[in-house]
Amino acid sequence: MSPKVSESTGYGPNTQMSLFGYVMAAILVIVLLPLLPVLVLAWILWKVFVSEEDIEHSFEDWRRESGRPPSGS
Repeated sequence: MSPKVSESTGYGPNTQMSLFGYVMAAILVIVLLPLLPVLVLAWILWKVFVSEEDIEHSFEDWRRESGRPPSGS
């Protein structure tokens, strides 16, 4: 067994690793794309029945409530 692995010289793209990445991304898209409607339905059901609407306070609300002047003045 050879201990040497193809070493990148750093001067150009590693075509084999790029191709491997593209193939893996394509496989993931093919596998996960049919699950998209199920995930969307689960998200909608979660929002309707489980999730509580928390009021999200913004930084501007905090400045106004604390009596601080606007950041431009």
